Amino acid sequence: MLTGFGPAMARAHGVDVARGALGAAVGLGLATAVAALAQAPVWLIAPFGASAVLLYAVPNSPLAQPWSVFWGNVLSALAGLAVVHLMPPGVWVAPVAVAAAIALMLVTRALHPPGGAVALLVALSPPLGWGFALVPVASGTAALIVAAVVWNRAVGRVYPFRQPSQAGAHGTRDPAPPSRVGVEPAQVAGILDTYRQSANLGVADLTRLVGAVEEAAAARRLEGFTAADIMSRDLVTVGPEAAFDTVAAIFRARGFHALPVVDAGTMLGVIFQIDLIRAPQAGAAALMRRDLPQATPDMPVGVLLPLLEDGGAEAVPIMAGTAIIGIVTRTDLISALARRLARLSPAPVPPAPVNPV
Repeated sequence: MLTGFGPAMARAHGVDVARGALGAAVGLGLATAVAALAQAPVWLIAPFGASAVLLYAVPNSPLAQPWSVFWGNVLSALAGLAVVHLMPPGVWVAPVAVAAAIALMLVTRALHPPGGAVALLVALSPPLGWGFALVPVASGTAALIVAAVVWNRAVGRVYPFRQPSQAGAHGTRDPAPPSRVGVEPAQVAGILDTYRQSANLGVADLTRLVGAVEEAAAARRLEGFTAADIMSRDLVTVGPEAAFDTVAAIFRARGFHALPVVDAGTMLGVIFQIDLIRAPQAGAAALMRRDLPQATPDMPVGVLLPLLEDGGAEAVPIMAGTAIIGIVTRTDLISALARRLARLSPAPVPPAPVNPV
């Protein structure tokens, strides 16, 4: 029973600790600098520390997105100021200020927990002017957001997290193939709304998690298959000295999607059809790709799924040491999945015979 009082979050990775802590220091430092340049009587306020936790430690959270952070803090400051100016002094001012801030944040879809602290700070402080909502609240919050955009992207994160629809890897409006099947984002948004979870998890986050679960389920269906079971073994290869015309002729005659480049038994790289377009008239050494993911013959086929997704590798070399002994293409993987699904699917039930009248 006591386990429910233990940590509910997964153990943080060292890189996440560094990104969150250092990012907060950078953001708060910038907010301090902005307030100092504005010659504000107050440079930092305590709620900024809570905002920094969300912006730099959990930037994917809906509560940490720019709209929620900026307007959550600013509107809460205005709500607190309004309550202080309109109500007579008393013990009820602080609770009413926080309540008004929460209501205003929910109505404007700008829920940001530190906003409640901003309203409480206004209610508990000596009388403040309306300019407090501008400096330091609005200016300091804006500085935190700008620093969060720069910092999170510099350390490999996407922020703001909820991005408008972007062109796929091929420059078209089509979503990436893994996103074309399964639950639509609109359905995910409806689920989050039904279960009152929209403040805890964003549509993009949940959609990504659903996709990962579906991919894991597909990999499980392929249990029992290894790379050795589905790989092409009778390989055609070329040396690094092969000319463009030689490589193009092999692709044209064989209908291959990938062509390994081998020198003295050691694989150097792989040439794909698209490489002939990207670097016309180049030789094999210039055409080949060297930094491809590789696999061993005993690797489960399910592990190859993420490697062969759209935008990743078009084929995975199967290696024994430095020698290539086979190759798995997307076609091989689709065939394996189709065979396994055919085994798992129940046989179709024939229609009942029709009795002649």
